[in-house]
Amino acid sequence: MRARIYKPARNAMQSGTAKTRDWVLEYAPASAREVDPLMGWTSSGDMQSQVRLRFSTKDAALEYAEANGIEAQVFEPKTRKPNIRTGGYGENFATNRRGAWTH
Repeated sequence: MRARIYKPARNAMQSGTAKTRDWVLEYAPASAREVDPLMGWTSSGDMQSQVRLRFSTKDAALEYAEANGIEAQVFEPKTRKPNIRTGGYGENFATNRRGAWTH
């Protein structure tokens, strides 16, 4: 069995970072998906592709993989540059603004 260990990316539809702090162990698909000729649904007989395990640390995920004989490949996350403004959001509405209000 092969698996990948990664930290999930932030949801593009939300500004929050929920569900991005844990590490995920996800199995690689063992067989190709097939299209059902009658209904047109995509199916697979591979049950491992539905398993996603969450771990609090990368080391815990690696220990689990080694203990269960899983060949795991680790993908390191790309860190984001923090977007921290000195005054924050409230500065948009400050009464002592240096420039004119443009909107």
